[in-house]
Amino acid sequence: MPPTDTGAAISPAPAHQGCAGPGPDTAAPRSSRFRGFTVEDDDPDSEDTLDLRLPADFIAFCAGTTVGLLDRPSAWGPVATSAGTFRLMPVHIEHDLPLVHRWMNDPAVAPFWELAGPPSRTEDHLRTQLAGDGHSVPCLGVLNGTPISYWEIYRADLDPLARHYPARPHDTGIHLLVGDAADRGRGLGSVLLRSVADLILDRRPVCARVVAEPDLCNTPSVAAFLSAGFRYAAEVDLPAKRAALMIRDRVLRHVL
Repeated sequence: MPPTDTGAAISPAPAHQGCAGPGPDTAAPRSSRFRGFTVEDDDPDSEDTLDLRLPADFIAFCAGTTVGLLDRPSAWGPVATSAGTFRLMPVHIEHDLPLVHRWMNDPAVAPFWELAGPPSRTEDHLRTQLAGDGHSVPCLGVLNGTPISYWEIYRADLDPLARHYPARPHDTGIHLLVGDAADRGRGLGSVLLRSVADLILDRRPVCARVVAEPDLCNTPSVAAFLSAGFRYAAEVDLPAKRAALMIRDRVLRHVL
């Protein structure tokens, strides 16, 4: 689903048929919309997926801690990349909504995220995560001091997505949107994907895998994930298309 060289999720169901779609470096909405698809996985070692439901008191406890379910992505600090210094910063609606709203209304982005329209639509999407149980965290990706991307880091094993692929404890998913057209299509997506996957594996030692679901028809996007150290694991059936399940394994991070 995402785009040419970045993106980290599948596009919403009825938006597109076939392989045609908007331009590069877009991604899809939160995995809470991922329903009605299956994974073809020939790996005999795959574990059965559990329908995980967290007790309300446990969710309340995690929401009240300083670490939460994702070990605070916004506190992971800066990393050096070939494009410059990059870091994830928390989204502050009062300050960041105009920027994220503009990105969501980009014609190359809108069909994938389905958040185009008035600012209230983007605001509702952000507030849902910020007020939720902490399993999905919205962040801005800041490169050399300038916000250039929007990220959602989420616990795939605690998400509805886990019901549809062989999830493992602490699997961490990523959704990525590179905001401006000038930053797309030049390999930057691969650089950012690798950097954030490395951040997750470094800052979340209990996480053994980072997962993503680019559109199978979007060959440049799949290639970007491969360049970022992800492996092609399976095909995912969606109502309107097929997607590639991409996985970055901790044990293979220095090989791929």
